[in-house]
Amino acid sequence: MTAVRSTDFTEETSAQVVADSFGATTDPRLRRLMVSLVQHLHAFVRDVEPTEAEWQHAVDFLTDVGHACDATRQEFVLLSDVLGVSMLVDAINHRKPAGATESTVLGPFHMVESPPRELGADIALDRNGPPCVLAGHVRAADGTALPGAQVDVWQANGAGFYDVQQPDIQPERNLRGLFTADEQGRYWLRTVVPRHYPIPSDGPVGRLLAATGRHPYRPAHIHVIGSAAGHAPVTTHVFVAGSPYLGSDTVFGVKGSLVRPVTTVDDPERAARYGVENPFRLIEFDVVLAS
Repeated sequence: MTAVRSTDFTEETSAQVVADSFGATTDPRLRRLMVSLVQHLHAFVRDVEPTEAEWQHAVDFLTDVGHACDATRQEFVLLSDVLGVSMLVDAINHRKPAGATESTVLGPFHMVESPPRELGADIALDRNGPPCVLAGHVRAADGTALPGAQVDVWQANGAGFYDVQQPDIQPERNLRGLFTADEQGRYWLRTVVPRHYPIPSDGPVGRLLAATGRHPYRPAHIHVIGSAAGHAPVTTHVFVAGSPYLGSDTVFGVKGSLVRPVTTVDDPERAARYGVENPFRLIEFDVVLAS
């Protein structure tokens, strides 16, 4: 295609003029990204024909999103999440074979490293919420157990808050833990049943949701990253069956295969193995990794 000179900038030629300006970009991937971005962005502007005031409002909004980011809050991640972009990027980058655990968004609260803990440890340092056990196996797609696999877990407490949201209330590294599966690929830990919660809605993303008539809530869930040598890691959630907002997660992260019930187990032997009183609440979740 013949290059278009910058002096020929019109409504019809704008995307091509700007795309041509990247012609000297030596990185072909960067050039493709920038050209595609310009083409789609200019097509959007031509489609909706924003007023200058509307465009300035958009610039101010993105500026506010940046100002809302700090060491414990990532407003741009929230914006990506509520627009469904995070889940789309996840879907493109983590296509799984049948039977492997489905992935979902990392979320904005995996901001600190989970401390290594012994199998069966209690990660609910504030004990805020109904106590329960999370247990399962880590396996390969062919069903083979994966001894020594790692299971990274983090979650909100029974009030719907993460530790980084309440640094003056919750203990440091509350409801976080890095566990190593035993020789049979089993993992188990003590925690609390999480509660559904709103994403931070006091900033520009919250104002966007309110303006568009959307709620800010996520259903109750526990974050899990499963990994093992020779296998692709998976970042996923365990969603609590019966939780509100399972059908309208504001970040579009729910997948039916990841929903698990909280059952009440009356089994003294298992209770003793997990170090809890009988009967006890149990969430079972197996992690299946693709090679």
